[in-house]
Amino acid sequence: MPNFSEADQRELAQFLEGENAKARVQQTVHSLTDTCWDKCISKVNNKLERGEEACLANCVERFLDTSVFIVKRLESMRGGGGM
Repeated sequence: MPNFSEADQRELAQFLEGENAKARVQQTVHSLTDTCWDKCISKVNNKLERGEEACLANCVERFLDTSVFIVKRLESMRGGGGM
């Protein structure tokens, strides 16, 4: 294994951190898709029913609201030292 300079190690660490973040976003989107699909779609047609469309929109909004809440809560816990 080659010896990397300190700058190269930092650059590689930043790259890997970015790739991990992308993978987490993709996993979140996949999870969101599965959850909202299972919750809202009763049968597959050529187009969404009005109720299904509203359910999907609401599901996504609640998921995003919850994600933002969790991130803010974790940041406050990390910065404030607890609950």
